[in-house]
Amino acid sequence: MASEQKSYIIVGAGVFGVSTAYHIIRKYPNAAVAIVDRDAYDADNRVAASWDWNKVVRSDYDDIVYCQLGLEAQDIFETDPLWRPYFHKTGLLWMCRSQEYASDVLDSYKKLGRSDDVSIVPVSTARKMYGGLFEDADYTDVKEVLVNKNSGWGAAGDCLRAVTRRCLDLGVKYVTAEITALQLNARGRCRGVKTAAGETLAASQVVLCTGAYTSKLLEFCAASSGMADLRAEHRILAGGITTGMTKLDDESYERFANMPVGIQGYTPSTGPFVGSLPPTKDKELKWWGQTIFKNTQEVLPRRFISTPPPQRDYAQWRVSGKLKEDISFANHVFFGKNGAHWKMEKHRICWDAFTTSSDFIISPHPASEGLYVATCGSFHGWKFFPVLGKYVLQMLEGNLSPALSDKWAWDRDRPDPSLNADWPRFEMKDLIDPERASKL
Repeated sequence: MASEQKSYIIVGAGVFGVSTAYHIIRKYPNAAVAIVDRDAYDADNRVAASWDWNKVVRSDYDDIVYCQLGLEAQDIFETDPLWRPYFHKTGLLWMCRSQEYASDVLDSYKKLGRSDDVSIVPVSTARKMYGGLFEDADYTDVKEVLVNKNSGWGAAGDCLRAVTRRCLDLGVKYVTAEITALQLNARGRCRGVKTAAGETLAASQVVLCTGAYTSKLLEFCAASSGMADLRAEHRILAGGITTGMTKLDDESYERFANMPVGIQGYTPSTGPFVGSLPPTKDKELKWWGQTIFKNTQEVLPRRFISTPPPQRDYAQWRVSGKLKEDISFANHVFFGKNGAHWKMEKHRICWDAFTTSSDFIISPHPASEGLYVATCGSFHGWKFFPVLGKYVLQMLEGNLSPALSDKWAWDRDRPDPSLNADWPRFEMKDLIDPERASKL
């Protein structure tokens, strides 16, 4: 087939990049496919948002597109031998402060013809469920509670490594290098990428799955090529959030071992939803905080964008006192007195790329033929890992449905970010310890 003669460079080895490589090489076993990432796929320390202890796997979206994608991905997590070992169907309990959210989720399931075990219960019932684990949670302004017994969590880092290894077994090449520029011909067509070490890697199609690094990379590419239209501009914003874990003692683990994913849902005027994930086999229970922030920096003369800190590891383990308090807050609103004695440990800052609508961008880049963008997980992309590449490949081949092409377009009308509860609202410089300010 002609498509098998194409060559692909996928920049970024998170879920967008690895899933894309996986779907390409399965459809075209003889294609030349290379994943390029600054970190080795089996490194002990990586910057990808997908590299994490665990991530939520759910399909309970009020947006029917992501509900359908979530169901498609979850069916694979439950049935495919490659994915099944990493999915834990613990259920999910979502405390809804918006009157419409839970009913809109049920409406999405109904429209899709699914009869999954999803229900709405009053607060009085939620307090007693799962052995009363959330009896002392903060239910202030909670209208109702959504319970989805088919949701759960995935062992994120382990799954990412396993699927990457499968890609390599199938013939995908993995290159450990940092990309700093695009290789463009005289007409501006993308013919490959350039590494920080000066090496050029060539391919007929280049896909940027570069997450929080995307805006900065495109700024550098625009500057080096003189093609200003390469810039992301308002389309993409890099944002960070804090996660943290506690190691449960034996008594607490016995009680919380079978807990569901917990979510405290808030409204756009209040802020992002907060989550708690069940303990891992190592007895570690995880939260993510409510403070999502940007890090506006002058990356080139008079070019200010949000970008992760310049350290090679994004300074992800250097978490300020204020951000650690965010995790303590998350513990309190879920478990109250039941978690008051837990010691918060293993704090990490996770970075991702955002759009104002929290929609992905899966699109050709209009400024350069042969260049494509597949990113903007907005901290909700991991759960779609098994199917993301299917849709990226459809985009590459011009077969993505018109509805999805419009939703995930590079250029489209985007809503005011004030309507998005998860939009980065704070500046990192206002949240860090004083002695660190000059180093970011």
